[in-house]
Amino acid sequence: MQEDCSNRGVQEKGNCRETLCGEQVEGLADTILDSLSAHIAILDENGWIVKTNKAWKEFARSNNSNPPAQDLPVNYLAVCEQASGESSEHSHEIAKGIRSVINGELEEFVHDYACHSANEKRWFYMRAKRLQGPGPLRVVISHENVTPLKLAEEELQDANSALRALLKQRDRDRQEVEDNVIENVQQGVLPFVSELGQTPLEQRQQKLLQYIEQGLQDIVSPFIRNLNQHHSSLTPQEIKVASLIRQGLSSKEIAETLQCSEHAVQFHRRNLRSKFGLKNKGDSLFTYLNSLSERED
Repeated sequence: MQEDCSNRGVQEKGNCRETLCGEQVEGLADTILDSLSAHIAILDENGWIVKTNKAWKEFARSNNSNPPAQDLPVNYLAVCEQASGESSEHSHEIAKGIRSVINGELEEFVHDYACHSANEKRWFYMRAKRLQGPGPLRVVISHENVTPLKLAEEELQDANSALRALLKQRDRDRQEVEDNVIENVQQGVLPFVSELGQTPLEQRQQKLLQYIEQGLQDIVSPFIRNLNQHHSSLTPQEIKVASLIRQGLSSKEIAETLQCSEHAVQFHRRNLRSKFGLKNKGDSLFTYLNSLSERED
């Protein structure tokens, strides 16, 4: 009899400890939930809210939710599906996503949405995920305020828009400068060069004048612009050699014009072919350079 009483006492103490331990764990879980900034609710398999945290209750209270979301029971799925007005589209999508999680079609559903008040702009990131482990089916719903991130994103988009506008203006300004240069060369320089060509000149002077005139023609044509646009790594000497090759001059004639050795011209030719990607012997450097004159990009 005494032994039975003793055994019963031990068993009762064990049960008390288990009960106390369970209460402590549950209390700790509630404390953790209430310490989170996200608005959290736990739903059952039918969409009924079985638990909410402090942030959820405070948000519902301050926003005068109808029905009062801080008072249980509330069917969250029904609230979302019956929503009307400006944000109803988001609510319906959220309800559909939660049902997919409940039915096991999705492991997790996420959605970001705007929820502006009369006083401020607000955005939230919503997540629905099934609880893992034994016991009845439960789905954790969390809504995290991501307004600072969204505002930063808007500021970045505004900055990008401003930058795009500046780049467009830069392109317009550059085009205007190019048009002015072309007009000035065509109307204010080339006529005098042509007139100079009608005067008595030595053979070398005549040749140099021809090269000058051709160079000016290159300026007002797409050639130099396309050469710089597609091959910005060219050196000034390589650009000179490329312009003369395009005019059909031989290496010897280029060497005489630039007053350098023919070996130096051959060196620049090889560099040009390498930079232009002309690896096959059948690829004509002359043809490629003239193709640049025809591009209008």
